[in-house]
Amino acid sequence: MAQTKKKRRRSKHRGTQAGTIDRPGRTGRPTSAGPRAKAEAKASSRMTAAERRAHRFDQEPTWRGSVNRAAFAAVILAAFVGIVQKNIVAGVFLGLVAMLLYVPMSYYTDRALYRRRQRQKQQGGR
Repeated sequence: MAQTKKKRRRSKHRGTQAGTIDRPGRTGRPTSAGPRAKAEAKASSRMTAAERRAHRFDQEPTWRGSVNRAAFAAVILAAFVGIVQKNIVAGVFLGLVAMLLYVPMSYYTDRALYRRRQRQKQQGGR
């Protein structure tokens, strides 16, 4: 005789090929996000891409950001020169020279753009 009552199924641990185990989590309970209010959390999560971009441009440029950007560009330049010319020493030297040039150039360019944006905001532009 066929079984009429459906058997209760327990949720299984589902393993992935990498060896991790995905377990279904509980839904319907609030996450432990701390003392933040729900309204504040919703407002911050709904920030559009344009608002995030505007917020990023409203921050004053720093030397640290310029150093990071210059280091990234210098490493790529050094690797490119080292691979193309097959001369690693020349690539490293050119990367150091580029780093010395890129840091102040990056900072002062960012500062000029920041000041221009602040002037536009003062004048009631965009």
